[in-house]
Amino acid sequence: MRVLMCGGGTGGHVNPAIAIANKIKELESDSEIAFVGTGHGIESKLVPKEGYKLYQIEIRGIKRSLSLQNIKTAFLCAEAFIKCRKIIKSFKPDIVIGTGGYACWPVIRAASALRVHCVLHESNAVPGFAVKMLESHVDRIYVNFEDTLKALKYPNRAVRVGNPLKGGFADITRGKAREKLGIPQNATVLLSLGGSMGAETVNNNVLKVMRDYTSLKKDIIHYHATGSIEYNICKEQFESMGLDKCENIHLSEYIYDMPNKMAAADVVINRAGAMTLSELALLGRASILIPSPNVTNNHQFKNADVLRKAGAAVLIEEKELDETRLTEAVKMLCEDNEKRESMEKAVAAFAVSDAAEVIYNDIKKLIN
Repeated sequence: MRVLMCGGGTGGHVNPAIAIANKIKELESDSEIAFVGTGHGIESKLVPKEGYKLYQIEIRGIKRSLSLQNIKTAFLCAEAFIKCRKIIKSFKPDIVIGTGGYACWPVIRAASALRVHCVLHESNAVPGFAVKMLESHVDRIYVNFEDTLKALKYPNRAVRVGNPLKGGFADITRGKAREKLGIPQNATVLLSLGGSMGAETVNNNVLKVMRDYTSLKKDIIHYHATGSIEYNICKEQFESMGLDKCENIHLSEYIYDMPNKMAAADVVINRAGAMTLSELALLGRASILIPSPNVTNNHQFKNADVLRKAGAAVLIEEKELDETRLTEAVKMLCEDNEKRESMEKAVAAFAVSDAAEVIYNDIKKLIN
C-alpha cells in the first residue's frame, strides 16, 4: 500500500498521523509511506525522526479577521495546491490521509481532484477549519469524540474510532509503572504538567498546591514538569519556598517517560489537548484539566467540557484559578477515593485502544 499522510502545525495533528503510519507499517511492512507538511511546523522534526520522508510545502493558516496577510496566504495556497498535484502524481498514493491543520488542505484538495481516495481524522471535539473545508472532498471522516458527529455537515461519512496513539500507553498498568519507577504501591501519586513549552499561570498555581498541600502530605508523591521556558523561573520559586527539601516533591523541565509516569499516577493535572485526553482515557486516570486559552476556536475547553459533562474530569478554566481553587480540587481527588474511582470509570468509557488498526482496516476496504 502506498500512503501519503498530511497534517501539521502542532503535535496534536502530527502524532496521530505518525501513529497511523506506524500501524500501517506494522501490519503491512512493504507499505510505502510519506508525509507532506511545512518546513517550520513540528512535523519537520517529528516526521524525519520516525524515519519517514517529508515533502515540504509553503503554506500558512488564514487569519479569521480581515487582514492583508490573507492575500499572501491565498497565493501560497494556490502554489501549494500545484506542488501537491505534482507530489501526488509522482508518489502515486493509493490513499491520502489528513489529520488536520492548514498543511493538509492543499494535499487533500489536490488528491480529490486527481480522484485519489482521501480520508480525514479529527482529534478534537469541534472540527477544525481545515476539516470543515475538506468534508465534501473525502471518502471518510474519522473522529475521536462522539459529539463531533453532530458538528459535521456529512455525518454519514463519519465514524468514531478514537485517537490513534503512539506506543507505550496501552500496555502498562499502574502496578507495573510504579514497580519500574520505584514508587510504593500504596502511595498517592500526583502528576502535573505545565505543557512542553510551559504555562506561567499553571506553574504558579501548581507551586501553591505544593506549598499548601502536597509538601505537608508525605504519603503523596508529586511530580511536576514546568516546560522549557518556565523551568528556571519555577525552580527559583520552588527553592525559595523550601520545596526542594521535600523528598516527596519532584520538579523537572520535562517528563521523558510519560507513559510510565501517567500510568503510575492517581491524579493528573494537565492541559486539554486531544492527545492528552486520549491518553488519560486509555489509562483511566482522574484528572484536573486546565484548557489553554490560546488555541484556535477554544477547542481545548470544548474537549475538556465533553469529559466534565460525563463526570470524567474536573474542568477549571485558567481565568478561574486563584489562591485556593486548584489546591481544593487536588485535595478532593487525592482524599476522596470514591470520587476518584468514579471519575476513572467515566473517563475509561472514552478509551479506544485500537484506533489506528480500525483506521487501517477501513482504508483497506476503501482501496479495495
